Amino acid sequence: MIFQLDKKPVFPDPELAEPDGLLAIGGDLSVERLQNAYAQGIFPWYSNKQPILWYSPNERFVLYPYKLKISKSMRKVLRSGQFKVTFNLDFAAVIRACARVVRDGQRGTWITNDMEKAYLKLHNIGKAHSIEVWEKEELVGGLYGVEVNRIFCGESMFSKVSNASKAALIALCQQKEYELIDCQMYTEHLESLGAEMISRKKYQKFLV
Repeated sequence: MIFQLDKKPVFPDPELAEPDGLLAIGGDLSVERLQNAYAQGIFPWYSNKQPILWYSPNERFVLYPYKLKISKSMRKVLRSGQFKVTFNLDFAAVIRACARVVRDGQRGTWITNDMEKAYLKLHNIGKAHSIEVWEKEELVGGLYGVEVNRIFCGESMFSKVSNASKAALIALCQQKEYELIDCQMYTEHLESLGAEMISRKKYQKFLV
């Protein structure tokens, strides 16, 4: 059953989500609603011209920072000094780049203008963070996400040059501020770095 949300920033039990993870539809992207969503393991994911869709997958693709795999070639890149990594220096530029970067096999973006504005508000109150990767003063990669207790909920990343997004994720893990990086959906790229599937129940233990 898919629930229709009203003006109240509350959600049904995530266990009631459909097999594909879809839980609810509608509502808004207010700071209060977004914080309530992430605190229960729920996130918005929809495209332009769609209503807001809220998901809570039965399985989550996650990365434990201590299980991070860094290849020999990537270690060489990091030692070379090719990249400079910063934290929360330009959140707006990172989310803008994530929304506009061209991705193989993907038409358009799920990061709408409303989403950009909403996550910038979360950033302004210290709940959303960005990692920037620079090459010769140019922003060439990065990622952003939402902090919930011991979890960093990664929302999107981008890379204009090879290995830039990897450098951002590695820097995030090496911060040692989080016990879990929520990657949400499976990709071969993230699996190669050590990400794995865990159940919703196991994921929610990190939320409390």
